[in-house]
Amino acid sequence: MMYEEALNYLKTAAGRGSVLGLDRVRELLHLLGDPQEKLKIVHISGTNGKGSFAAMLSSVLRSSGYRTGSFCSPAMTGVTDSYRINGAEISKKRFAELIATIQPIAESMAEKPTEFEVIAAAAYLLFVEEGCDIAVVECGMGGDGDATNLMSAPLLSVITNVALDHCGFLGNTIAEIAGHKAGIIKRGCPVYFGGKDSDALTVISEHTKQLDAPLALYDDSPLSDIKYSLDGISFNWNGERFSVPLCGTYQRDNIVNLMCCVDILRKTGLTISTDSLRRGLAETVWQGRFEVLRRDPYVVFDGAHNPDGIARAAESIEMYFPDKVVLLIGVMADKDYKLYTDMLGRFIEKVYTVTPDNPRALDSAALAEVFAEKGIPAESFEKLPDGVSAAYSHAKEKGLPMMALGSLYMYREFKEAMILITGK
Repeated sequence: MMYEEALNYLKTAAGRGSVLGLDRVRELLHLLGDPQEKLKIVHISGTNGKGSFAAMLSSVLRSSGYRTGSFCSPAMTGVTDSYRINGAEISKKRFAELIATIQPIAESMAEKPTEFEVIAAAAYLLFVEEGCDIAVVECGMGGDGDATNLMSAPLLSVITNVALDHCGFLGNTIAEIAGHKAGIIKRGCPVYFGGKDSDALTVISEHTKQLDAPLALYDDSPLSDIKYSLDGISFNWNGERFSVPLCGTYQRDNIVNLMCCVDILRKTGLTISTDSLRRGLAETVWQGRFEVLRRDPYVVFDGAHNPDGIARAAESIEMYFPDKVVLLIGVMADKDYKLYTDMLGRFIEKVYTVTPDNPRALDSAALAEVFAEKGIPAESFEKLPDGVSAAYSHAKEKGLPMMALGSLYMYREFKEAMILITGK
């Protein structure tokens, strides 16, 4: 099977829509030999922070000598970007091989799996075939009904935080959403919760009690002397100095979650020395989270795509860029985007709105109108490259930073547009 044929099969699977329930992916994995049961897995749910946390943890585990597989979604540059072995994205050829194995098995099923179910099953198959010591696996959405949630005994279940998002699927209250996130908890297996919401904690604590699963909570008391720059973050943890090349004030919580979970993993028997931890953090690579792409003028992309993410991005803008920024933004129509103007308005010199390449995307003109109604100069573009070009020219002319916010689905096209504009 060629890569293009694999993509065509995913399009066929995507045509089946998003169907609730785990019966299909459970059957598919069983027909593949239940690869998820042959792995040590750190399973990650949460509203925000999953990707950054997973990137840091994968790097630390790799630095500690463990052959590490990682799976995240959505893919930002192409489907292979979701799969990494020891930090390296798999090849198109390797992905086609996985789908070639899965396709005939999936198509033999009476109820055929959806696109994400195929993608998730491919991750577990890959990690077994590649001889991974540990797999770091991120939920796509929610937890209990997520296609990744089929292992019986994860090494550690992590819920980074709980905030309002995907309300149409997960519920309209923190407690309801927490109930879905808590679905990744397994009997007797350690759990970490990195959030601070009391309603979420109540729900998660009840789940851990019912399943006799030891629960560890967010604890930033060992953290001190944290320093932020557009080159990364440095901090002390129990008196030891560490640094990570990630930006954004919200990374503070992701760092605390990472350090707390390293302590838990050490107690499970993993060997993670202080030197390996320091090296792994320093070598972390993660795209699309307050990522500095250019410096003259500054061009920063942050995949903040829900109210909690936008609020945290606004905090970072205020710290790094105390003057105005030129904003480019594109969002999904199912988000509470009308809240974004109040969160971001005081930082914006002008906003350029675009329509991400996704069926759920909000029309750029409708988004521009929301900003204009609050007195914020706004201009809309149907084609993302045109919006990027206009925003970048404006930023250069005014000597201001350009901030791109919104859906991760526009990350690849945004980077491609920047390369065309700047030639690098």
